Amino acid sequence: MLTIYGVYRSRASRNYWMAGELGIPFKSVPVIQARRLADPLAADAPINTRSPSFLAVNPMGLIPAIDDDGLVLTESLANNLYLARKHGGPLAPADLSEEGQIGNWTMWAATEVEPHAVKIVLAYDAGMENTPDGQALIATCMRALEKSFARLEAHLDGRDNLVGGRFTVADLNLAEVFRYTMSQAALFEQHPRVKAWLARCQSRPAFKAMMEERLKETE
Repeated sequence: MLTIYGVYRSRASRNYWMAGELGIPFKSVPVIQARRLADPLAADAPINTRSPSFLAVNPMGLIPAIDDDGLVLTESLANNLYLARKHGGPLAPADLSEEGQIGNWTMWAATEVEPHAVKIVLAYDAGMENTPDGQALIATCMRALEKSFARLEAHLDGRDNLVGGRFTVADLNLAEVFRYTMSQAALFEQHPRVKAWLARCQSRPAFKAMMEERLKETE
C-alpha cells in the first residue's frame, strides 16, 4: 500500500494527482506545514512537519513524503517519476529516450521554473501582491520566468504534450510547477501554447478529483 504524507494544499498535490492518474490505492496522512500552526509542538496540535512521528519519516521536516511498502522517498517530483516507472502504462517512459526526456523536463522544472514560481505563490500567501515590495518581487520573478515560458512555448509548437505524443508524468510534473504562476495572466497570454497545454492538463479527471480534495481543506 502506498502512503502519501502531506495535505493536499502542498506539493503533495502532485503525488495525489499521480496516484489518481494511475488508479492505485493509497493511504493519505494529512501532515500540515508547521508554519500554519501557532504551536506545532503543542500536545493537541495536528500532525505537522515538526511532529516527531513525521520527522521519523522525513528528518528534513518537509512534505510530501511517500512510503511504498517500506521504500520512503521525499522529493515530490522524483516520487512521481518512481511511481510512473513502477506502475507503467502511458504515463511512464516507453523507452530509454523517453525516460531521459522526462527526467530532463522534470529537473528543468525543479531548477529553472519552481524557484521563481514559488516566490510568487508565497507573495500572495503573505498578502504582499498589492504592496510595493510584493509587486517588485513578482515583477522580478516574471522576468526570470519569461525565458522558461518561451522555451516551453517553442517546444509545444506542433505538440499537445511534452514527450511521446501523449500525456506523461513529464506533463503532470510540469503542470504542477507551472500552476504556481497562474496568477500572472500576462505570461500565459503571451504564450498561448503554454496556456492551452496547462488547460488540457488540468481538464483531466484525476486533476479535478485532486483539486476537489484540495479545496475541502481549510486555510
